[in-house]
Amino acid sequence: MTVVDETPGEPTDTRGRVAELLALREQARRGPSDRATEAQHAKGKLTARERIELLLDPDSFKEVEQLRRHRATGFGLEEKKPYTDGVITGWGTVEGRTVFVYAHDFRIFGGALGEAHATKIHKIMDMAISAGAPLVSLNDGAGARIQEGVSALAGYGGIFQRNTRASGVIPQISVMLGPCAGGAAYSPALTDFVFMVRETSQMFITGPDVVKAVTGEEISQNGLGGADVHAETSGVAHFAYDDEETCIAEVRYLIGMLPSNNRENPPTVASDDPADRRGDVLLDLVPADGNRPYDMHKVIEELVDDGDYLEIHERWARNIICALARLDGQVVGIVANQPQSLAGVLDIEASEKAARFVQMCDAFNIPIVTLLDVPGFLPGVDQEHGGIIRHGAKLLYAYCNATVPRISLILRKAYGGAYIVMDSQSIGADLTYAWPTNEIAVMGAEGAANVIFRRQIADAEDPEAMRIRMVKEYKAELMHPYYAAERGLVDDVIDPAETREVLIASLAMLRSKHADLPSRKHGNPPQ
Repeated sequence: MTVVDETPGEPTDTRGRVAELLALREQARRGPSDRATEAQHAKGKLTARERIELLLDPDSFKEVEQLRRHRATGFGLEEKKPYTDGVITGWGTVEGRTVFVYAHDFRIFGGALGEAHATKIHKIMDMAISAGAPLVSLNDGAGARIQEGVSALAGYGGIFQRNTRASGVIPQISVMLGPCAGGAAYSPALTDFVFMVRETSQMFITGPDVVKAVTGEEISQNGLGGADVHAETSGVAHFAYDDEETCIAEVRYLIGMLPSNNRENPPTVASDDPADRRGDVLLDLVPADGNRPYDMHKVIEELVDDGDYLEIHERWARNIICALARLDGQVVGIVANQPQSLAGVLDIEASEKAARFVQMCDAFNIPIVTLLDVPGFLPGVDQEHGGIIRHGAKLLYAYCNATVPRISLILRKAYGGAYIVMDSQSIGADLTYAWPTNEIAVMGAEGAANVIFRRQIADAEDPEAMRIRMVKEYKAELMHPYYAAERGLVDDVIDPAETREVLIASLAMLRSKHADLPSRKHGNPPQ
């Protein structure tokens, strides 16, 4: 007879082992303590699992390495080895499509990253890349786990490497729901989209204390790196919201506009908005006088399905609009000058904003529609010294490098280098349309006349009358609405009311477009 040496309280059969497993899982799901959960809620923040529940479809989350624990010793770490090690990883679905996610659990080590924590993130990132599915990070962590030293820093290196490898392959979305300081801030910066929540999320390389010690400047955490700062001033954040629920709901909406990976097209939805719907309101919405401003948002609302679109970087570089929308159920990226802000000129920030958006659309097979009403690049010493040449070249490079269907539409002004940069036919736009109110030229008629007819104006008995006459003459010769069409630089001059129908028909024709770039390792875009 075999005698089994039993440890008191230890299960000896399968049912007992299963019960033990369920108890461990429940312990991991509950987190460190009710007190820690209450403290998280007291800060106006949800727990990591509550956030995942909001992001993913009900009951779709499958957790990976729930029972992972760190192996570090020293500084009391060996006495504290919670399950999950402060990060929850796994996958689920958003509107039925697979999405991978990792979420820092601030209740455990303040969400700080250690070796085991990093390894879990590395694994889920590798799985997302292999599966060809979007990756969402729900960030709420205190940076590297100081007690683990360089091992924690190396963990960040592995994340950055994977961010870069996944770039342009799968959509990467960073959702900032708490602090993100030091090197940890570079992972969100490497991803496609950054969401932030006001008051509770911050991003900075060096915090207020360090800033004060080095420069003497006093500033709060939100003043240094809060949601509004990054949404309006730095351009680091694409979206900023007042609460986590709204923020995460918008993440779900964005995912619905993106393909799962670079080998697929964005999801198509049935549209009840007729493809041939006329937009007669456009005839009065855009003034024929190029000096009168109007809101380009209203033009976009009139063109897209049900007037619905998602603006990217809404509050940064407002002189250009970048948005995702649908035309006849198909996702398109829209780049449009905004005459209501800085007259719609291109400057350093607008060029960077649009260039990154064009690159994202091209990476994920999203056709690009460009709406032009641009008087040129913003003049000024600050712009020139700030590098408007190289920054403007980023937008030029992005358009020239894009192989997705590209349609440009000139509403009114399109002057000088800004006309070329904004996806003109000469840099590869597949189709270029114009309204009868278009003015395509090297510069405005007034400026051109002052240069070309400078001597005649100066020698005239009535210089002002001569200048007005020369302006009219220049407009009649070189700036009439059909000048570019006569030279094949515009494919057609269209009735503004038919714009939606024309765009949808053109995109349908271009849907099977295939273009190959020359064989190369990668380009060297301007920085």
